[in-house]
Amino acid sequence: MKMFSVGIDIGGTNTAIGIVDEAGNVVVKGGVDTPSHGDAERYVKEMGASVKDMAKKLKLTNPDSEIMGIGIGAPNGNYYSGTIEYAPNLSFKGIVDLVELMRAEFPEYKYVALTNDANAAAIGEMVYGGAKGMKNFVMYTLGTGVGSGVVVNGDLVYGHDGFAGECGHTTLIPGGRVCGCGAKGHLEAYCSAPGMKRTAFELLAYYNAGDSLLADKSFNELSSKMIYEAAVKGDKVALEVFEKTGQYLGQGLADTVHHLSPEAIFLFGGPTAAGDYIFKPLRESLEAHLLPIFKNKIKILPSELSAGDAAIVGASALVWKEQDK
Repeated sequence: MKMFSVGIDIGGTNTAIGIVDEAGNVVVKGGVDTPSHGDAERYVKEMGASVKDMAKKLKLTNPDSEIMGIGIGAPNGNYYSGTIEYAPNLSFKGIVDLVELMRAEFPEYKYVALTNDANAAAIGEMVYGGAKGMKNFVMYTLGTGVGSGVVVNGDLVYGHDGFAGECGHTTLIPGGRVCGCGAKGHLEAYCSAPGMKRTAFELLAYYNAGDSLLADKSFNELSSKMIYEAAVKGDKVALEVFEKTGQYLGQGLADTVHHLSPEAIFLFGGPTAAGDYIFKPLRESLEAHLLPIFKNKIKILPSELSAGDAAIVGASALVWKEQDK
């Protein structure tokens, strides 16, 4: 009997779904739109129909198979209660008991579990990726925001209420940029993809850099990928964006090290594809901000999860962690 799990990643516009084997390979892939109608029960039925259709496809190619359960990664997902709570970029208002709704659709599955997307990525790294065998590490996800998942003594840290590990909302610069959460100076406001855009525009204005490859881009048009492409061509502003982002991130990661003393910190997300453009200044900044007892001890590593399927794979890993309990 071959064992599989379902991974569901709920994003603001799309919900990615995959059936994953025990090695972390996505064998069947699908998805549905994340709706704007706000009807959670209707949405769960849409997801359920997609999962059931995918399970039929799995049986065609793997007749000797069993799906053990469903793991879900979602914004503001609470592992303890199985609820999505006041997610700002989803249409569902208040608290949605997603796990209970999914159990009603799939009573035959042994495990249904939910956590936030960054925690799911950390579990995926631990089960399938570079953190295999590690007991203490942190995963940072860099994208529209900055998320993090914290693993201590082999267990993901959820805290008292299920929402521990919001390292992206540590204060980097008191009174600094307004963060998406409304507070000022948070790490996310500087090291997310939108944060990099904001740095680029600040530098364009500071240098009056009309000759920059980024100068003719509007704010809504500019992306971290464009900044990377300009950096590769030697653009001064783009190169400094990565330098500053790495410096900011190294400072933030130093706080994480001081709090947790991890073996490694893994980075996942679009900006990390820039390689040494961001990793070099990050490591230099990290070492500059660390206590002597931590210097030259902490590994800063790119995630080993496949970029295209990482969110699905990470969510699916929740099932295996539930099974290990």
